[in-house]
Amino acid sequence: MVRKIGVLTSGGDAPGMNAAIRSVTRIALNNGIEVVGIHDGYRGLLEESFEPMTRQSVSEILNRGGTKLGSARLPEFREDEVQDQCIKNLNRAGIDALVVIGGDGSYRGALALTRKGINCIGLPGTIDNDIAGTDFTIGFDTALRTCVENVDKLRDTSSSHHRCSIVEVMGNHCGDLALYTAVSCGAEMVITPETGYDELEVLERLRYLGSAVKKNHAIVIISEKICDVEELAKKVSLNTNFSGRATVLGHIQRGGSPTPTDRMLASRMGEKAVDLLMEGIGGHCVGIIDNHITSVPISEALERPRASRKQLYRLFDRLV
Repeated sequence: MVRKIGVLTSGGDAPGMNAAIRSVTRIALNNGIEVVGIHDGYRGLLEESFEPMTRQSVSEILNRGGTKLGSARLPEFREDEVQDQCIKNLNRAGIDALVVIGGDGSYRGALALTRKGINCIGLPGTIDNDIAGTDFTIGFDTALRTCVENVDKLRDTSSSHHRCSIVEVMGNHCGDLALYTAVSCGAEMVITPETGYDELEVLERLRYLGSAVKKNHAIVIISEKICDVEELAKKVSLNTNFSGRATVLGHIQRGGSPTPTDRMLASRMGEKAVDLLMEGIGGHCVGIIDNHITSVPISEALERPRASRKQLYRLFDRLV
C-alpha cells in the first residue's frame, strides 16, 4: 500500500509541469496519500531537498510556466552508488513511490529506481515532443503556440521588405516543433532531421519562389542543430532574390503560461500516475494515444520508435 509519494521535475522545464505537480499532489491527498515535493530533480533526491506538499502548496500554480520544484541535471545519477544513496534517502523519508516529470533521461532514472525497489511513474514533460509512447508531451502545445505567434509577426515584416526569414526552433533531434509550426504558419519550407538538409536544394527552391513564382517573401522553419542559420541567411541573400534574415527563437519557447491543452493534458496524466501507483504498478510512463490516457513500460517506450509523421509531411508538401 502506498502511503507517501514523491514528485520531481527533471531535465529542461516545460510549460504544464506545474499543472502536473498540482494534479499528482491533489489526487494523492484526496486518496489519503502524503506527498513530498523534491526540489531540483534527481539532485534534490540525492541532497534530500524535500518539501511536504499540501493543497495550499499547489494553489495558483496551474497557470504558471516553469516548474515550482525546480530542475537540475545530475549526470552522476547513472552511477549505482548514487542511485543507492537516493534509495536510502527515500526510505529514510518514508517515500514509497515516485512520480518523475521530464524527458527520456528522466525516464531512465525512474526505471533504474524502479528496478531497485521504488515504484516510479514517468510523465512526459518536454517541449520537444520527442518521447515514444505518447502522441504529445506536456509543454509541446504551449511551445508551438509561442513559435506560431512569433513566426506570424516575422511574416508581417518579411512581406514588407522582400525577405526570407529563416526561423530556428527547438526540438533537439525531433522535428515535430518545426513541422507543426510550418503547417500552422503556412511556411514555404520546413527543414528537420526527418527531411534532411541539402543546402543547394534549399537555395534552388528559394530562387524558384523569388524568380518564377514572384513571391515577395518566404518563411523557412528549421530545427535546431541542423546548420548555422546565420550563414544560411547570408547565402540566401547572395544567391536568391530574397534578403535573408535568421531568427533563433531560443529559450522563449520554454516559457509562458501553459495553454489549456497543456493544462488538461498534465492534469489527466497526473491523475493516471497516482492511479497506477495505487495499483502497485511501477516502471511505467504515462502517455496520450488517440486522446486516451494510457501507460506503457518505460523500457518499452525507450526502445520503441516514435510515431511516424509522414502524413503531416505529405500534408505540408501538398499545401505549399
